[in-house]
Amino acid sequence: MLRTTNKKSSIGSYALGVLFLLELSVSGYAQVVTPVEGESWLEHRHRAFGATSMGKSSGVYGPAASMPGEGQPPHPALQLSNKFTGQTSRLYGSDLYRLKCQACHGASGAGAPPEINSVIDPVRATSARMYMDRMKKVGMDVSSKDAAALAKQARGTLLARLHKGGTDMPSPNPDLTDVEVRSLFAYLQQLAGIPGAEKQQVPVVEPPLRVGEHIVKSTCHICHASVGHNPSPRELLEGQIPPLSSLTSRLGLNEFVTKVTVGASALEGSPAAGVRGHMPVFTYLTPDEAADAYLYLSLYPPRK
Repeated sequence: MLRTTNKKSSIGSYALGVLFLLELSVSGYAQVVTPVEGESWLEHRHRAFGATSMGKSSGVYGPAASMPGEGQPPHPALQLSNKFTGQTSRLYGSDLYRLKCQACHGASGAGAPPEINSVIDPVRATSARMYMDRMKKVGMDVSSKDAAALAKQARGTLLARLHKGGTDMPSPNPDLTDVEVRSLFAYLQQLAGIPGAEKQQVPVVEPPLRVGEHIVKSTCHICHASVGHNPSPRELLEGQIPPLSSLTSRLGLNEFVTKVTVGASALEGSPAAGVRGHMPVFTYLTPDEAADAYLYLSLYPPRK
């Protein structure tokens, strides 16, 4: 078990991560890990987090700040697996959904209407049988040939969105491999209740840096810009969000993993005082996965 609160010792503990870069270069791994860059999705959409459907519906936050005189609660101990930076992960479609989709669409795929649509109906449209059954319930008979053609069209549209994103949905940066898309698509079909979909998920072996890249680019980057001004406690109270480039200097490994997975209070205002943090807690991420995100940000500093 790794217990670290000092930033320098945190990064020092990532020596194995450097070896991983060498392993990637000689292993033939299909995807090249790259730094996160550019504005956040909130900035792109010109919205404040609290004014979005996701912000209004995010119900899991960290603990309340301590009362004066109580002192700060201790950070939970890290529960990382041994040599977590040297281990690959076997991910399935359900895992890719957690890392890339769940922050916006929720565990069930229902989304946060009206801004974030449910994934269920578009996925059900890819099943000819489900389409025929739905039409039959409203008194319309559709031939199997026509249903198959419509399902094929719906499948192509959905796969294109998984590869490229959409007007209101960011692209799945980093780009998904064909195997990742196949596994993720199977899990979306499982969420939609399409029979047999659970058997279609294929395992994808991914190194920690790739896992961290998935989390940072598809979840963290929704709210956090890649680079920018590191806000003061007063600016945090006013709603400014720290850029990704500042996170490894603001937080050590233990603080980062704690804030992401169980939450932590924050110092805000002038004079600075402890308050409940505004960032949602991602209880569905494991400590190893959160640490992978920290590793990724440490070894691949965000770019403008």
